[in-house]
Amino acid sequence: MRFKEIGRNAMGNFSYTEYAVAKPEDGLLFLDTAKLPEIEKYLKLGLLDGVTTNPTIMKKDGVVGGFSAIKERTIEIAKMIHPRPLSVETASPEGNKQELIDQAREFSSWGTNINVKVTFTTQKGEPNTDIIAQLTKEKIFVNATAMMSISQCFLAAKAGAKFVSIFLGRVANMGYDPREETKKLRQLLDRTGLSAQIIAASSREAFNVIEWFLAGAHIVTVTPDLLKPCIDHPYTRETVAMFDGDALNWLQEWRNQTI
Repeated sequence: MRFKEIGRNAMGNFSYTEYAVAKPEDGLLFLDTAKLPEIEKYLKLGLLDGVTTNPTIMKKDGVVGGFSAIKERTIEIAKMIHPRPLSVETASPEGNKQELIDQAREFSSWGTNINVKVTFTTQKGEPNTDIIAQLTKEKIFVNATAMMSISQCFLAAKAGAKFVSIFLGRVANMGYDPREETKKLRQLLDRTGLSAQIIAASSREAFNVIEWFLAGAHIVTVTPDLLKPCIDHPYTRETVAMFDGDALNWLQEWRNQTI
């Protein structure tokens, strides 16, 4: 993928980037939710390319009742969105690598479209790249997650991760421009020939969706609440009302002939 610089501001920083050629995996929207009605809604609207979950999302969305409840909801979502991908996250507070690998193996067995989330490091900062590499050898798709820097994403991609999730909302909180970081990460992956797809995660504002796609993210994850303002606009409503009003002079005749 080649970038074309459109412009830079007075400080020389990123302004806008376009792609000469779009790849099939570009421009994908993943929904951050475990709620079946929300998933069904956006699936029917034709806007859903995948679903991402984690323990926090599962808990917030009312998936309680232990491991059996997690398994049941995961299988329900995987079947509902198949063949679109679903991310399910492993967990081990102690950083037990074998436990994480065993969870990943089981999770991936629940559906052919399930990929497994593995945090890039443990709570103590120890890398999980060996886990990513092992699962990749076993042909289990890995979504390396909870990453805050280009270097983390690059190393996860080298280890074999199919998806690299960078938490751009938190990157912005740390004082960095998430668009610039995304642009550099995309350039790095393209230049090195690594096939990992960038998931721009932790979006905070509706405009993040377009900004992060333009910056080079293959995928943007959004909550249902953030997707709603991307759809609705008061001027669109007003324009549709005008069109519908002006159609009344022929609409009733059309309806009568179809009875």
